[in-house]
Amino acid sequence: MGVRVRDLLLSEFESLRYEPIQKRIRALVGDRTVVDTTRAMLVWEPKRVVPSYAVPAEDVDAEIAGAADAAPPAGEIRAPQLAGRPVFDPSIPFAVHTSEGEPVLIRSEAGHDATAFRMADPAVAGYILLDFDSFDAWYEEDERNVAHPKDPFHRIDVVPSSRKVRVESGGEVLAESANALFLFETQLPIRYYLPPEDVRTDLLRPSDTKTFCAYKGQASYWSFGDEDDLVWSYPEPLRDAAEVTDRMAFFNERVDIVVDGERHERPVTPWSRR
Repeated sequence: MGVRVRDLLLSEFESLRYEPIQKRIRALVGDRTVVDTTRAMLVWEPKRVVPSYAVPAEDVDAEIAGAADAAPPAGEIRAPQLAGRPVFDPSIPFAVHTSEGEPVLIRSEAGHDATAFRMADPAVAGYILLDFDSFDAWYEEDERNVAHPKDPFHRIDVVPSSRKVRVESGGEVLAESANALFLFETQLPIRYYLPPEDVRTDLLRPSDTKTFCAYKGQASYWSFGDEDDLVWSYPEPLRDAAEVTDRMAFFNERVDIVVDGERHERPVTPWSRR
């Protein structure tokens, strides 16, 4: 019997998943390199949708010490939804662990403690799971990495389309274009990147919010009415998303999207209203 690939991937969602990678991975505290390895693994703890780097303990050039503070119980976390199930996205703190193990600290000479986790699973014995946000800079080979480790099973695909896209909110048309770029991203809804001239920018107000995507870079935002940070754009995207430079996209979860006259249902994702 055939199996949908998405269902196959989600069938192991409650398991600890790992994948060795061949890239050289480095992590810095200040200007000092405290992790330098070619033996890293990507590890997804149960319920996690984004991986963390795990590295051999001997490739950490700093003291690895026990952490006194226990992690909060995972069961008390209000998690967002993806594909109809609760997921731990990057908004859930690293300190929340869904696998057995011991919280530890990476103590550098600069006096900065980075948080980490020594996993009990024998498949990753000898490895330390690292908190991406606890370090000042990460590099995959010589390329700076932002937001979180890149997932080799996650990709983006930008495709031009002449299909007519209309964006509405409360019956008001916010954008209309036949010159959109459709951005397809693994496990996420289609995002419609529209030319600014096809967007009612006079109805939007700039936001101070900035976010980072490991695949697209730093995003800037606009709000509309009582919907904060409803629209975003990448002024200087990473190379994989260069085509969407300065184009504007709306959260499908919070507006109505009509494509070639067909009104789409609002998807449920971690960016839906909780």
